[in-house]
Amino acid sequence: MEAAVDFSMWALFARATLTVKLVMVVLLIASFWSWSVIIQKLILYRKTRKEADEFDRSFWSGEPLDGLFDELGPEPDGRAERIFSAGMMEWRRSHRQDGGLIANATSRIDRSMDVAVAKESEELEKGLPVLATIGSTAPFVGLFGTVWGIMNAFIEIAEQQNTNLAVVAPGIAEALLATGLGLLAAIPAVIFYNKLSADSDRIVAGYEAFADEFGTILSRQLDS
Repeated sequence: MEAAVDFSMWALFARATLTVKLVMVVLLIASFWSWSVIIQKLILYRKTRKEADEFDRSFWSGEPLDGLFDELGPEPDGRAERIFSAGMMEWRRSHRQDGGLIANATSRIDRSMDVAVAKESEELEKGLPVLATIGSTAPFVGLFGTVWGIMNAFIEIAEQQNTNLAVVAPGIAEALLATGLGLLAAIPAVIFYNKLSADSDRIVAGYEAFADEFGTILSRQLDS
């Protein structure tokens, strides 16, 4: 009686050809990489939203803006705070020595906050292209491993001149494992790319709304 063939994941990997093994290793690395980005971004966005809420309460608490800026300093830790500081720094630079304001002060303040928002947006979105790349390419990498494995299974059939399913089943199972790993890497990457992109857009939209409100406040002070 023939011994039973081991179809465990490790056994399938061990029996696979070198090319299919390399494909599986690449897909496993891609999966770990995507999960590291996902976890990092989930923690970062949660922290960012908390910082923004705390700053929003401080900003609308009625404390004088100059006092709040002096308390935070020119390089605060929070992202919303850095946008506020960028506007306040430009506000102070826009005053002449006689106390008046230089020309186009409002547009300079708006531009400085726009630059700060763009920098924070870039930082928030860093790493998301990795998820997009893994989500779009991992299935095809896995499919390549499957095609290669099945091709070798048919070559083995031709060499042994035996079409018994028990002979080709292990090779086909090894090949299909590559497709499974490709989907395992791609599906979470696609799901969390969409979620994290939406979260990032909402956070940046909040920054832009704050910059517009803050610019309006400073513009009123200029008009008065």
